[in-house]
Amino acid sequence: MSFPVVEKFVSINGEGTRAGELAVFIRFRKCNLNCSYCDTKWANSEGASAEIMSAEQIAEYVRKTGVKNVTLTGGEPLLQNDLYSLTETLIEQGNSVEIETNGSISIDKFCGNPCRPIFTLDYKLPCSGMESAMIMENYDLLEKDDTVKFVCGSVDDLEKAAEMIEKYDIVNKCHVYLSPVFGMIEAADMVEFMAKNKMNGVRLQLQLHKFIWDPEKRGV
Repeated sequence: MSFPVVEKFVSINGEGTRAGELAVFIRFRKCNLNCSYCDTKWANSEGASAEIMSAEQIAEYVRKTGVKNVTLTGGEPLLQNDLYSLTETLIEQGNSVEIETNGSISIDKFCGNPCRPIFTLDYKLPCSGMESAMIMENYDLLEKDDTVKFVCGSVDDLEKAAEMIEKYDIVNKCHVYLSPVFGMIEAADMVEFMAKNKMNGVRLQLQLHKFIWDPEKRGV
C-alpha cells in the first residue's frame, strides 16, 4: 500500500498535549472538507504534488530522524486506505503515533486494537462552515490520551463549544482544547469566556508554530 505524502519534516508540536515537543510530521494529500479558515488548502486537492511512499519507506524516514513522536496529518489522513497498517508499523517500531483528524470520518476501525494510535479530533464549529459533517459516534470511542479540539472564530463558536463539551461530557473522557482562528478572535476574550462559564478541565491553546515562524510558512 502506498501513501501520497505532500510534506514530511521534523519540528515541534505546535499544539495539543505535546506542544513544544519534537515530532515527525507526515502530511497526506486530500481532504473531504473545505473549512473557511483552513491553512493547508494547498494539500487538500487530488492534484496536489506528492511523493508516493510505502508504509515501510515512511517508517524508515521516521527511524532515521531519531524522533519518536509521529503526527499524521493532512489534508485528512483517515482518507488514506490501509492507514492502520502504517500506524501499526510505526507503533511497533517504538513510536508514539497521533492522527490529526477533522472529525468527519469514523475512528472505529482503529479502536479495540493493540496498536491504537492517539487521536486529535476536531469538532468543526459554525465559523468553519463544516459543522454538519461531524460524526458524533466518535465521541463514544474517545480514550484518555485523545484530544478534542475546538477551533473558535467568534463568541458564537465558544458558546457552541461549551454546549458540546457539556453534552458529550468530553472533559471526563479525554483532553479538551480551545484554539483561536488565527487573526479572528482575541485569546484574552476566550479566557474571559472560559472564566465566565467556569470551563473546568478545558485548556486554551495557541499555535506555537505561528508565533515562532511566519504563519504562512510550510514545513514547520
